[in-house]
Amino acid sequence: MKIVIIDYGSGNIQSLQFALNRLGYTGILTSNWKEIKSADRVIFPGVGAASNAMKKLTATGLERLIPSLKQPALGICLGMQLMCKSSEEGQTKTLGIFDSAVVKFTNQVKVPHMGWNQIFKLQSPLFDGIAELADMYFVHSFFVPQCTEAIATTHYDGLFASALQKDNFYGVQFHPEKSGKVGEQILSNFINLTQ
Repeated sequence: MKIVIIDYGSGNIQSLQFALNRLGYTGILTSNWKEIKSADRVIFPGVGAASNAMKKLTATGLERLIPSLKQPALGICLGMQLMCKSSEEGQTKTLGIFDSAVVKFTNQVKVPHMGWNQIFKLQSPLFDGIAELADMYFVHSFFVPQCTEAIATTHYDGLFASALQKDNFYGVQFHPEKSGKVGEQILSNFINLTQ
């Protein structure tokens, strides 16, 4: 099983690699097109600002490669947001894989939404063996509103989509690599998906 982690200088990579190691896998960190296209699974992590991240993706042509992937691909946190069509963060046009816009939490709640929160309305093999209301670890100031592509929901300043799926593309707003055994189960489910 060849697992590639897309390297574009915007990922919290080490904790993800450690989580994969605990599951018995090695994540290859690369921005090489050939390596990414030949992978069995692709993970697209990210922390930071959407506008800066898109500049990095565009500089390497990865903004064209990622939407063309045919194997299962998982966006994590900013990675998921970049898979959407736009972000209010810097009024940024993003990859357009998911037909959703990323918006900012209102000032009525503490931002960033940081810490443990529950996921529910789980609707994908990505969540096999995961209980409704499982706690996951979040750190984000922008979010995807509820939409038809949502496969998990969380409540913070109202309901939002905490996971998305379209075809072979998956996205999670939370950090499975920082969410203990439950998060590792989600990563394992992703690795073992059947297309």
